[in-house]
Amino acid sequence: MFDIWSMIYSFPVILVALTFHEFAHGYTAHLLGDPTPKQQGRLTLNPLAHLDLLGTLMMLVARFGWAKPVQVNPFYFKGDRQRGMLLVALAGPLANILVAFIGALLYNLFGVHSETVLMDYNYFSFFLRNLVSINIYLALFNLIPVPPLDGSKILLGLLPRKYHESIYAIEAYGPMILMLLILTNITGRVLVPIARVVIKSLDFITYFIVSAF
Repeated sequence: MFDIWSMIYSFPVILVALTFHEFAHGYTAHLLGDPTPKQQGRLTLNPLAHLDLLGTLMMLVARFGWAKPVQVNPFYFKGDRQRGMLLVALAGPLANILVAFIGALLYNLFGVHSETVLMDYNYFSFFLRNLVSINIYLALFNLIPVPPLDGSKILLGLLPRKYHESIYAIEAYGPMILMLLILTNITGRVLVPIARVVIKSLDFITYFIVSAF
C-alpha cells in the first residue's frame, strides 16, 4: 500500500544514507591521494552535492536506490591501484553499515527503553528504525556485482586482472540489467531476507552492548 507519510518521514533518513555513502567513497579516494573528489566538491556532508534524482526516488519507493557517483582517478592512488579501487568501493557500503550500527545502538538506548514520553517520541523511534533498515538495504543493494554499483568494482578488486575484461564488457548494459532486476523484484526477493537477518543481528548486538552497561 502506498503510504505518502511514510515516504515523507523516510526522506531525511535517505538523505543521511546516500550522503554518508558517497562521502565515504570520496574521502577514501582523497586519503589514497586522488584530488578529484575534492575538486568536484564531493568531500562534504551536504546532501545536495550527492543526490541523484532517479536514485533518490527509487530509494523512496523501493528502498533500493543510488546517489550521484563520486568520480575517482586511480592513477593518483598511492600504491596498488586495484587495491585502491577495492577500498574506495567498499567504503560506501561500510559507511552505511556503520551508520546502521549507530542507529541501532541509539534505538536501544532511547527508542525502546526510554522512560520519558516525549511528543516526538514516536517519530524519533521511527527515524532510528529507518536509519537502520534503509542503510542496510542501501549497503546490500550496492554490493550487487552489476555495474555501476559498488559490487562490480569490489569484484574487479578481488578478481585477477585476466577476468576484468568480462566485467568491462557488461558495463554498458549494467543500468539496464539493474532496472530489470528491480522491476522483476529479483532484488527484493534476494536482498530483503538477507537484510532482515542483518538488521536482527544488529539489534541483538547493540541490545547486548546497551544491556552490558
